[in-house]
Amino acid sequence: MSHRENCTTLPNGRHSLAGAHLALGPLDGRYKAATEPLVDYLSEAALNRDRVHVEVEWFIYLCDNKVLPGLEPLSDEQKSGLRDIVTEFTEESAAELAEIEAVTVHDVKAVEYFIGRRLEKLGLAHLKPLVHFGCTSEDINNLSYALGIKDAVTNVWLPAARDLVAQLNTMAEAARDTPMLSRTHGQPATPTTLGKELAVFAYRLGRQVKAVENAEFLGKINGATGTFSAHFAAVPGADWLKVSEEFVTGLGLDWNPLTTQIENHDWQAELYSSIAHFNQVLHNLCTDIWNYISIRFFRQIPVAGATGSSTMPHKVNPIRFENAEANLEISNALLNTLGSTLIQSRWQRDLTDSSSQRNIGVAFGHSILAISNVAKGLARLDVAEDVIAEDLDNNWEVLAEAIQMVMRAEAIAGVEGMEDPYERLKELTRGHRVDAARLKEFVAELGLSEDAEKRLKELTPATYIGIAPELLKFAK
Repeated sequence: MSHRENCTTLPNGRHSLAGAHLALGPLDGRYKAATEPLVDYLSEAALNRDRVHVEVEWFIYLCDNKVLPGLEPLSDEQKSGLRDIVTEFTEESAAELAEIEAVTVHDVKAVEYFIGRRLEKLGLAHLKPLVHFGCTSEDINNLSYALGIKDAVTNVWLPAARDLVAQLNTMAEAARDTPMLSRTHGQPATPTTLGKELAVFAYRLGRQVKAVENAEFLGKINGATGTFSAHFAAVPGADWLKVSEEFVTGLGLDWNPLTTQIENHDWQAELYSSIAHFNQVLHNLCTDIWNYISIRFFRQIPVAGATGSSTMPHKVNPIRFENAEANLEISNALLNTLGSTLIQSRWQRDLTDSSSQRNIGVAFGHSILAISNVAKGLARLDVAEDVIAEDLDNNWEVLAEAIQMVMRAEAIAGVEGMEDPYERLKELTRGHRVDAARLKEFVAELGLSEDAEKRLKELTPATYIGIAPELLKFAK
């Protein structure tokens, strides 16, 4: 070992911080608590556990179905013992696998040897050649990744996403009747309700949740180039197509019958597209909420003991939403890269997908972290109804749309004097602030029918919200 390798002091004289318990990335360090549930499904150890699971189940399936001549169904004790290799897979198991791989320089071959070591105790040493029978590494890997991703989506990502949509719907319901000035192009526009605007995001995010819920998780087990060549050479009498389909679907996955050496990964691209779409909508929510906070429509509830600014004591910064924005952008950068690269492979196989897929957990981790931050940020918001109401009352000119539309309807009904309604309202309001008194005066001078005049005189920016509260039902 060189002096440099022995040295615990860096060239600049500082002590080296490199160590087994220090993280290079934030997901395994600063933000570990938020992303740790993904470790059970998308870490390297989880991938190895799932590889063991696939190999064990393949071994059991071949025996129970007597796919090869000379095989007999395993005893319940033997099957239980084999499955214990999976259920009892620990950090020590992962370390043992790493030691084997250091010799084999092949991760899946290491799994084969790892299982082979345990067969003698189960009275199955004579069946060691059955481990990994007919398989190329990708047969095991694609199924293992599919199982890990499916479990991560089902048990971690979807619950978090659903909870966030439910939280938004609850907030929307609480604010369903809170009138609020809209801003299109950043300018005062037709009023809405705060509840309806939150429901828009709940609806948009909910659609992507449904897309993820309906995602396929494909898998294949068909040999080195997807032709079952070795299978038929060894056991030509077996119905290998049936064996393949039954085994893959028996794992809880969707069967892919037609591949090269690798499973084509199209389903992954489709899944990541839906999650990236969810992320981008959530990013839009973050920027909108940030802006609402900026114009004081929301007050942030201070966290006891927390510091908003290192120098300005009055500040409560919207850090949860800013943090979420950054993590959503990182997640989407990875998801979009995975979606575009994984579906490409030179001829029957190249290894670009192997390195790419090791970052799946990172992509999910940044999404989960963002969802967590948004949920926490939303929970610390209080609606400033007084500020929202004052904003409305300062923008009576937004009723110009209603007045000119009523004039159009009156003209169609035969009321005289309703010519050029848009131009007349434009002259009155464009570039001018118009108060309630001036608008009512203008309405009184128009010569509207009694009913129309009454309706317009009773209209205020706060009541000019159409059927906004009713629209919340579509977000459920």
